[in-house]
Amino acid sequence: MALEFETELETLVVEELVEKKDLIVFNDDFNTFDHVIESLIKVCKHEIEQAEQCTWIIHYNGKCQVKRGEYEKLEPMCTALLERGITAEIQ
Repeated sequence: MALEFETELETLVVEELVEKKDLIVFNDDFNTFDHVIESLIKVCKHEIEQAEQCTWIIHYNGKCQVKRGEYEKLEPMCTALLERGITAEIQ
C-alpha cells in the first residue's frame, strides 16, 4: 500500500514540475476569419465551435490562448501557424 502511494506522489510531483506554456494567436489585418478557423482546426485539432470562438476572441481582444501544454508539443503547432501567415507565439 505504501509503495502505491509513493508512486502516485512521485507522479504528481513530476507532473507539477513540467511547466505548461500557452500558444497565443494575435490579431492582424490580413488573415480572414475562415483562414484562421481552418488553421486552428487543422493545426491545433480544434472542433469548429472552439476554432470559431477563439477567432472571435482574437478579433475583439487582439489575442487568444488557443492551446496550453508542454513547449515540445506547442512548438510544431506554432511553427505551422506561422507558416500559414498567422502571428503566433509560445508564452
